[in-house]
Amino acid sequence: MTGPYAGDPELTPEQEEVIQQPAEAMTLVTAGAGSGKTHTLVRRLHRLVQEEGLRAREILVLSFSRASVRELRSRLARDGAAAQYVRTQTFDSWALELLSEIDSHIDWRSQNFEERIRATTRAIDAGDADGRYEEALRHVVIDEVQDLVGERREMVEALLGRYDCGFTVVGDSAQAIYGFQSQDPAERPGEFFIWLRNTFGEDLVELHLTRNFRARTEEARLALALGSKLQLTDRVTAPGPHLYNRLRTALGGTLEFGSLDDQFVCDSLRKYDGTSAILCRTNSQALLTSELLHKGGVAHRLQRAAQDRAVPAWMAALFRSVDASQLTRSQFDEVFPAVPSVGDLDRDTTWDLLIRHSSPRGRRTVDLVGLRSALVSGRIPDELTAQPPSALLVSSFHRAKGLEFDRVLVTDPGPLQDGRGTDPDEEARMLYVAMTRPRDDLWHLAAPDTRFIRKDDRTNRWGRYHWQRSWRLGLELTSGDVHSDQPAGAYGFAGDPTELQQYLETAVLTGDELVLERVNDETDDQGHSPPYLIRHSDRLIGAVSDPFRSTLYRYMQLGRGSNPRSWPALITGARVDAIETVVGSPLSGASSGLGPHGIWLAPRLTGLTWFSYEKKSREESVDV
Repeated sequence: MTGPYAGDPELTPEQEEVIQQPAEAMTLVTAGAGSGKTHTLVRRLHRLVQEEGLRAREILVLSFSRASVRELRSRLARDGAAAQYVRTQTFDSWALELLSEIDSHIDWRSQNFEERIRATTRAIDAGDADGRYEEALRHVVIDEVQDLVGERREMVEALLGRYDCGFTVVGDSAQAIYGFQSQDPAERPGEFFIWLRNTFGEDLVELHLTRNFRARTEEARLALALGSKLQLTDRVTAPGPHLYNRLRTALGGTLEFGSLDDQFVCDSLRKYDGTSAILCRTNSQALLTSELLHKGGVAHRLQRAAQDRAVPAWMAALFRSVDASQLTRSQFDEVFPAVPSVGDLDRDTTWDLLIRHSSPRGRRTVDLVGLRSALVSGRIPDELTAQPPSALLVSSFHRAKGLEFDRVLVTDPGPLQDGRGTDPDEEARMLYVAMTRPRDDLWHLAAPDTRFIRKDDRTNRWGRYHWQRSWRLGLELTSGDVHSDQPAGAYGFAGDPTELQQYLETAVLTGDELVLERVNDETDDQGHSPPYLIRHSDRLIGAVSDPFRSTLYRYMQLGRGSNPRSWPALITGARVDAIETVVGSPLSGASSGLGPHGIWLAPRLTGLTWFSYEKKSREESVDV
């Protein structure tokens, strides 16, 4: 075979049947784990444009996750020929774009995702989108439909129900793991499949992709046989605890990898040549696993939530390269070789993405004012904010969905817990997702001890606790915990901002340990903890943000309205998640010698920390 698909596996008859459906066909594809779904969709889109005669703007591709959208865009750009121009968006970004076109006078970004989704459904039902879609929409492709629940499901049903267009919807109900997003049983996974069958009846073409291209060993195929039993039926028949126990028993029958506090085990993780993942039932387990790996000197990456995006450090280099408001292609080409990291993106693709998201249509320079605005509003494309690759990933089951690795270590999720809102069906599907990530090797791993780790309801963060109720021993760090309105050295402590930017760019690495040092004991009437500075080795590199101080204050309260009586002198166990580009005060940036744009670097924190108290403070906290 020649052309864009040279070297790809030969299409199966099942894939061919999906690809060859006419443009007006209404098709539901059940695609099992590792079944070549993305490649099939790319080939389907290619055929719609090249052979069915659809224009790219007449096709809409929607998906649940940013990772899925990013993968589709990447594959279309590489293989899709004319189909590379097809719109590919998450449900949320598409809803925002549509609402902004329908009524640009409303600040839709100030509303949360769910409000925008509801508004989009109302707009479609009212006919407000007819001018855009009634004649111009000929085919809709929707990926990951098993995760459509609640208001997103209603929005997609409104879209498909109103417009006379073909569609290709793809999902695997065995991997439906987002039912927790809706508390109404009528809105649980499976309802969208029922709606499709009831609405389109005999016109609905149901196809299946059953061949697994991912798993290359019997071990990696261990859970696949249960996939069909986990799929939801028209009655949303629950697979029940039985399948969860079968999956857990199968996992327990794999080899145990060993304890992560064993140096020999850590050495084996470091020396492995392929890609690996350690998958945990909860994010608290992932945080503790990451802590053990750091202690063992094992480099790894902790998977962020899909919506938790960091703007890469190289973006700040673009702004530093010019004082003007426009960046030309020649200036970009001069900077590009020195960019610290651009992932898999080549020069031309990066340039095109910057143009598309910063400048009016037709302009061939990057409008830095527009790009800064995109940074502020979070409109930077996913391709530019994807986490860099790592040989070892630590993730929760949820966040690993759609990923694959040569070797996977799954932590034992333990027996099902009675009550507490546990859904045995969803627990079974989550474990199935975790166990179907490997290409070659599947191991099991003992779960870390989380007896004194729990989610703090007031801050929505994981915290460390003690059997004595009043003790607070540590708190999870997340994005936004570092002050970014002024650059390091211009706030909280005196330093040379220019020199500190160079230090952040060259000396501070992902995974490096940081210490947060309390400056004084002063709180304020706004509910802020004392200020803390951030130390890397022997250098101060930043200060914590006001939102973090507010979060720490609430975490330290023993009850609503109470005033914390003690504060940790040091907060240890913090790690560098990334050095990211942040937006702050242009005036502060200019006075600090960092140019007129108000763009610079700051550390992004992660980790489940430890609190270190002065002895007197500990005694006070125990007396409370």
